[in-house]
Amino acid sequence: MLNNKKIVVVLPAYKAEKTLEKTYKEIPLEIVDEVLLVDDASPDETIKVAEKLGIKTFPHKKNLGYGGNQKTCYDKALEINADIIIMLHPDYQYTPTLIPAMAAMIAYGGYDMVLASRILVKGALKGGMPLYKFIANRFLTFTENLLLNAKLSEYHTGYRAYKADVLKSIPYHKNSDDFVFDNQFIAQVMFFGFNIGEISCPARYFDEASSINFKRSVQYGLGVLKTAVEYFLTKRGFLHKDYLTR
Repeated sequence: MLNNKKIVVVLPAYKAEKTLEKTYKEIPLEIVDEVLLVDDASPDETIKVAEKLGIKTFPHKKNLGYGGNQKTCYDKALEINADIIIMLHPDYQYTPTLIPAMAAMIAYGGYDMVLASRILVKGALKGGMPLYKFIANRFLTFTENLLLNAKLSEYHTGYRAYKADVLKSIPYHKNSDDFVFDNQFIAQVMFFGFNIGEISCPARYFDEASSINFKRSVQYGLGVLKTAVEYFLTKRGFLHKDYLTR
């Protein structure tokens, strides 16, 4: 808890048996009030590892996708009256030690949402990010900043913190169940006038860390561009998108 705000960490898990324990043990439980894990029908031992660690776990009976997993994560966090929700991948790609700083930016700093950026730290490539993903990240971010009239260093990090009011106000259930959920969510945050902050974050890339293949990356990139165009046209009254309507 920080500034009397209840902090809940949510872990959207899929095939995380090899990295979950390392991730969980670095979560600063001295300030985190609850840790919730949603397992998206993993075919491995993710649930058993979570139960062994004593993590409150919510299993999906069938795989709903990355966006579908997040929807359950946020629903469960709001059900236990979280004030600040931090979404952390349990694949150990992002360091949990940034949780206090991210939570403080919301609890004390007046931000509604905080993104942990791999680009601000200038170490994405050194950390192992594939060159094609780095180039795509920069191109997509540049395009999104133009169309969304923003100045974020990146839109594609999976490490995020939210004020509960954001999740209560944004119709995130209207978003995709796939990876483009993340970008639709940022578009919603901006569309409805919430304040976004960023913090630099080193990222690790290794065999056990989750990653989508080249084909899925292309699909994701096209979905990101589509979201940015939809935002641009909806903001100007030329289009009406359901996920940008409360």
